[in-house]
Amino acid sequence: MAGAIAGAVAATLLLLLPAMVPAGAAAEEGRRLHTLFSVECGDYFDWQAVGLLHSLRKAGHPGGVTRLLSCAPDQLPSYRGLRIGHTLQVPSYSRHPRTGDWYPAINKPAGVVHWLEHSPEANNVDWVVILDADQIVRGPIIPWELGAEKGKPVAAYYGYLKGCDNILAQLHTAHPEFCDKVGGILVMHIDDLRALAPLWLSKTEEVRQDKSHWSTNITGDIYGMGWISEMYGYSFGAAEVGLRHKINDDIMIYPGYTPRIGTEPLILHYGLPFKVGNWSFSKLEHHEDGIVYDCNRLFPPPPFPREVEMMEPDQNVKHGLYLSIECINTLNEGLLLHHASAGCPKPQWSKYLSFLKSKRFSELTKPKYWNSLKAENKVTVQHVALSESKHPKIHTLFSTECSTYFDWQTVGFMHSFRLSGQPGNVTRLLSCTDEELKNYKGHDLAPTHYVPSMNRHPLTGDWYPAINKPAAVLHWINHVQTDAEFIVILDADMIMRGPLTPWEYGAKLGHPVSTPYEYLIGCDNILAKIHTRNPSACDKVGGVIIMHIEDLRRFAMLWLHKSEEVRADKAHYATNITGDIYASGWISEMYGYSFAAAELNLRHIIRSDILIYPGYVPLSGAKYKVFHYGLRFGVGDWSFDKANWRSVDMVNRCWAKFPEPPDPSAITKDGQNANALERDLLSIECGRALNKALYLHHKRRNCTRRSRRTTIGNISKKIEKVSTSNMDVKRHQIVKRAADTIPHVHRSRRLARSSKMWIIAVWAVSVVVFLVVISMFFGDKRRTVSRSRSSRSQKAHV
Repeated sequence: MAGAIAGAVAATLLLLLPAMVPAGAAAEEGRRLHTLFSVECGDYFDWQAVGLLHSLRKAGHPGGVTRLLSCAPDQLPSYRGLRIGHTLQVPSYSRHPRTGDWYPAINKPAGVVHWLEHSPEANNVDWVVILDADQIVRGPIIPWELGAEKGKPVAAYYGYLKGCDNILAQLHTAHPEFCDKVGGILVMHIDDLRALAPLWLSKTEEVRQDKSHWSTNITGDIYGMGWISEMYGYSFGAAEVGLRHKINDDIMIYPGYTPRIGTEPLILHYGLPFKVGNWSFSKLEHHEDGIVYDCNRLFPPPPFPREVEMMEPDQNVKHGLYLSIECINTLNEGLLLHHASAGCPKPQWSKYLSFLKSKRFSELTKPKYWNSLKAENKVTVQHVALSESKHPKIHTLFSTECSTYFDWQTVGFMHSFRLSGQPGNVTRLLSCTDEELKNYKGHDLAPTHYVPSMNRHPLTGDWYPAINKPAAVLHWINHVQTDAEFIVILDADMIMRGPLTPWEYGAKLGHPVSTPYEYLIGCDNILAKIHTRNPSACDKVGGVIIMHIEDLRRFAMLWLHKSEEVRADKAHYATNITGDIYASGWISEMYGYSFAAAELNLRHIIRSDILIYPGYVPLSGAKYKVFHYGLRFGVGDWSFDKANWRSVDMVNRCWAKFPEPPDPSAITKDGQNANALERDLLSIECGRALNKALYLHHKRRNCTRRSRRTTIGNISKKIEKVSTSNMDVKRHQIVKRAADTIPHVHRSRRLARSSKMWIIAVWAVSVVVFLVVISMFFGDKRRTVSRSRSSRSQKAHV
């Protein structure tokens, strides 16, 4: 009796071991591993869970294991399997709570989403392996040995997902070219899973509802019933967030299939019927089988290895048969141990039980390892290469649209970027419609990534150009491979005065750097409570963003979604809720950023010494790195408001420029205090920087020299024309006032030039009159002399 109890205790510890004892490799920094698999309440999934958990222990798979148990409330009272492994109960989606659709497969993505949101384990994990319950694992699944990387999960090949190549993908993802035919085993970084999981669920719902495209010739589903919608949900969701899989066709095999020569799969997926000689197995035949709770009952034993040896001469086909019997033998071994842990009496001896306990079986089923030596060397080389760099790489982004308004801002931004000493590359995110691109002339103004325009929302029809910023960032993340570790995001209407680096301001993973936007009062009221589950983490920030690339990968999609969500919430547009002086929802994108960051618990390092609006009084001693000229500013009678130049082509008109700000020497004599003086000097610096950028732009374009008078006069006429036709009276007055700010010295020069011309003209006329008079005088004298000679001649002849 004591021996039986001891055996039961030992068996229990063995079954629980995967969930309790992480392997040493998993405990290393950045290598914490956790495994998930999804089941439902019922005998069918219980025997599968027992088999999978046993195989994970037997294979020496590291890290914790969680069974995601989807149960309806009415199932739980009679359910017998709550103690099978480490379990997280998740709400059942078998009957969809909204549509009423019966589709149990959706529990897989729904369970993963629930685990990410509610399990403390998700906050202490670096890598996640997602398996199916109907699998047997033959060796440890180590992400870094399989080659998994952030942004590049490892998965098995599911070639029958033909919807990736046809109209199905075109309907359900914006990036059908990224649709990978994968499934079975998923090995990915936790940050990738956080970005993917909500879309995996929503895309599954979407494909499931698309009944008009369920046919076998479109989906590859032999039943034509939308049963593999969850698989497409995964592939389309992954395509949407830009995950590019490392597809491995050898890591998993269905028992009954013949493996490739020389391969040793890590996973046996018994989702299909298979047979060896006269013996066969189909999991569907055991749908209601309570074998887990029937002491010492096992599945019908397959042939012994020596019998298989005589069945097939072909060594590779024989290998496939061995894999089939190994699958069911491991499953039976798991049941045997589970029964012992449940207190079942010791089973009667049989030849088959003897085999399962034999050294021969243990040798045949010892863990298989995936070329770990080669992978270890690769990791070492990557570590050395990274350690040679003193600072992480940076990439700078700024968002624009196809218009001359953004073009002159781009010219100013790019000129300042070159002078600032900012490390790394820069990319302009250019949002344009197809029609706009046909006539657009500014392709060469900056390194450019082209983005579909979201000015008019494709679903709601809402006109909101500001949403292009998060949409463009998301598009860039999904379409561009970058080796940058930190991304700096700025606006086009900015002038850089120095480098923005993460090491100077302390940016790190989970802690972006940004600048304060105190007018975002919605962080403190009902707006945040409505639009984020974590309102206490809502930071009033914007303008400058320095964010780790991995934070941005999981954040970008949520930034766009939250912007759409706040924009649609018209009931809370009021100024006293949002701080928007126009109460028009115009700053929804800014709230989208803050609410999305709060949702992911990104806590900002807020710096007031990075950015200043020209016209604002600077902080004492602050060395600002960025001018943000989004608001009107001025010095004395001179002022600048970018909105007044919305329809003026400053880039394609040679030598076009803005009215010059005052000379700095002129304002230092006004006797103003030091803060006001510094404010005005910064404003002048910003205005001069824009004009300098335009001047160099026109010079590079080889514009012909034109007089200052003609250039300013033409611009003024253009402004008056635009103002009269497109602006209200108040703006017309502002624009006219801006045009009148041409320095008086140029007017005096014109007057002086005009006086000189008059003097020259009078002098020239005087000379001409003098010559005419002299000519007439000498002409008359010649005629008189000629007549006198003629008279004397006539007298001589007479």
